[in-house]
Amino acid sequence: MLELIIKKEQTQKQIALIENGNLVEYYEEDNELERKEGNIYIGIVKDIVKGMQAAFVDIGSEKNSFIHFKDLLPKIDETKLNEKMKKQALSEAQIDIEKLIKPNQKILVQVKKDSNEKKGARISTHINLPSKYIVLMPNTDIITISQKIEDKKEQERLISLVKENLTQGNGAIIRTSAEHKTQEVIEDIHHIEEKWNNILKISVDPEQNEPKLLYKSEDIVGKILIDLADKKLKTIITNDKKEKERLEVLKKANKEYQKIEIILQTQKDLLEQYHLYEQIEKMQNRKIWLKCGGFITIDKTEALTAIDVNTGKYTGKSDLQQTVYLVNKEATIEVAKQIRLRDIGGIIIIDYIDMPDNEDKKKIENLLKEELKKDRTKTQVEGFTKLDLMEMTRKHICSHKEG
Repeated sequence: MLELIIKKEQTQKQIALIENGNLVEYYEEDNELERKEGNIYIGIVKDIVKGMQAAFVDIGSEKNSFIHFKDLLPKIDETKLNEKMKKQALSEAQIDIEKLIKPNQKILVQVKKDSNEKKGARISTHINLPSKYIVLMPNTDIITISQKIEDKKEQERLISLVKENLTQGNGAIIRTSAEHKTQEVIEDIHHIEEKWNNILKISVDPEQNEPKLLYKSEDIVGKILIDLADKKLKTIITNDKKEKERLEVLKKANKEYQKIEIILQTQKDLLEQYHLYEQIEKMQNRKIWLKCGGFITIDKTEALTAIDVNTGKYTGKSDLQQTVYLVNKEATIEVAKQIRLRDIGGIIIIDYIDMPDNEDKKKIENLLKEELKKDRTKTQVEGFTKLDLMEMTRKHICSHKEG
């Protein structure tokens, strides 16, 4: 059973998703920090930097946002490109950026990465509008499907269903939640396309010569509700009356949320009541001990996250090969848990204890893929590299945690 805990204080909101008493996702939100990732704006081009093939765009923030040349070109499905098409795409990439946009031009953009103390937000003209069963990608013909839907016939059925019901000129990513659904997917397509059409209507105001917010992305709680409302999320407990009122409004507006019980609990510290402080402290440690006596360490750099597996105190009861495999197996389950819990995004490299047996490596890779199916966000396991390092990527859920 899934429960969502929302503890709100004067300056901070703590959000904990727990499953059978165990913390599985945890986020902290600064009440004064305006989160912009996913927002859609009409922006005004301010400066073009030809040497960087990029431009700075005013979206109404303190700092101008940044857009790269490739985020101005039409989105293409790179998986279907042959060598000739790749060369053509490379040739197109040499086009002068000033042929695409001009200073003071209005452009429709979406924030892909929030600003920080050093840089403004990263934006793109490639819009992604998420809904329950699909993510709408306007102005492209690309239709892709979640890799977590493994049945080939179901993949083909869903792709055909979405193609038949999408407006021409729109593409989509079919989400895992769409599996074995039909009418729900059709209704969802109509709902999200209507939302996109409304955004377009307000974007073409000829009198509007200033940056303008057209669409505000869901906050973390909203995203959790979209993803988990029909997946055993039974209860939301909060200590804040206004938060409860906001959730009740969302519940009335969405039939999928009707079975969720929303409880106001102000007498006790929610995190203490649900024994979460110890679990939160553990997820902040660099070293995590495994039950077998081994441990993993997690180190984040600007470029990637490195996770190292060690035997630690575990010596095993059989041969060395079996000992190594058992530590790596337990470590794999913990790694999948920790990257979800810490919302680690980008490139992740896992340095397992060396396994000479290729069959053991395959078992570990398959186990990692299986454990990552529990994650709400997109993950991609690339497998072991030539240096025997496991390489994978993950899309983070909460942008400002990536700093």
